[in-house]
Amino acid sequence: MAPPVLLSRTLDPFLGIFTGFLAYYLYETHPRTALLQGERLSALLQWKWAQQQERRKEHLFPLENTA
Repeated sequence: MAPPVLLSRTLDPFLGIFTGFLAYYLYETHPRTALLQGERLSALLQWKWAQQQERRKEHLFPLENTA
């Protein structure tokens, strides 16, 4: 017996990913579950990006002085 599919074997994973992203977007922007600006995923990603860039600069700075 074949496993059940909604659209097709290739489209079902994309539908699942799209549904997940949409659900998370609605969770973050819905007024009832309104998150503070600092608690959103975008704020976390900006913080992690800045942290990674700072570590990269600290790692590359000694290399620039030796060349």
